[in-house]
Amino acid sequence: MNIPPPDDGMPDWPGFAAAHPGARPTDWLRAAAEPDWSAATGHRFGIECNAGAVTPEAMRRYLVQDYQFIGAFCALLGRAIHTAPDLPARLPLGRFMGLLCSEENTYFERSFDALGVAEALRRDPPLSDAARGFRSLMLEAAESPVHADQLAVLCVAEWVYLSWARPARDTRPAEPFWCAEWVDLHASPYFEGFVHGLRAALDREVLALDAAGRARVVSLFRRAARLERDFFDSAYDTRLPAG
Repeated sequence: MNIPPPDDGMPDWPGFAAAHPGARPTDWLRAAAEPDWSAATGHRFGIECNAGAVTPEAMRRYLVQDYQFIGAFCALLGRAIHTAPDLPARLPLGRFMGLLCSEENTYFERSFDALGVAEALRRDPPLSDAARGFRSLMLEAAESPVHADQLAVLCVAEWVYLSWARPARDTRPAEPFWCAEWVDLHASPYFEGFVHGLRAALDREVLALDAAGRARVVSLFRRAARLERDFFDSAYDTRLPAG
């Protein structure tokens, strides 16, 4: 759906829905996150990853920083499973937790080995401001008793990746594998379905919130989109270690 980016006077959901018939609450959230949303989904990192053109130095920086999220991300997912309203809402999140702790974790380990990342950087690297901020945001959302708060951060984290990776599902080069398999993880039919489910769940939760709850969710969504943009930028920050 083609929705123009908001200005500082972004309306609450009822006003947005009235102005954009057929829009979903997640369309509203995405519009509220501009221009960071478009900057993240169209970032140089995603374009180069789709083409297999991320330099080893940039990929090392990116993966070393990204790996530090796994603990906080598991906490966020676990809390979302706990606050979900019923078993059907919990099952997709639980399956995704399994993927994160198996295939995705193994991908990091193989990529670190292939890229020659030192053991100390795998365990405890100096973090970029974006990495520290994103980890803090995940833990903040995980502490909330409101399911929509966890979904807001999860939806940004996964929807951004689907947005840049999905166009390369059938065209990404086979090598280097650390680019190709990262695209595969985020462009697969399973992952696409998972993200669609996250959006549908967040749509339902937003519709049930009062104005204060919606304001909190849009703030979390916006902050997450800005941090995604900054995090991709940090892959090219030569002040961070790349070995």
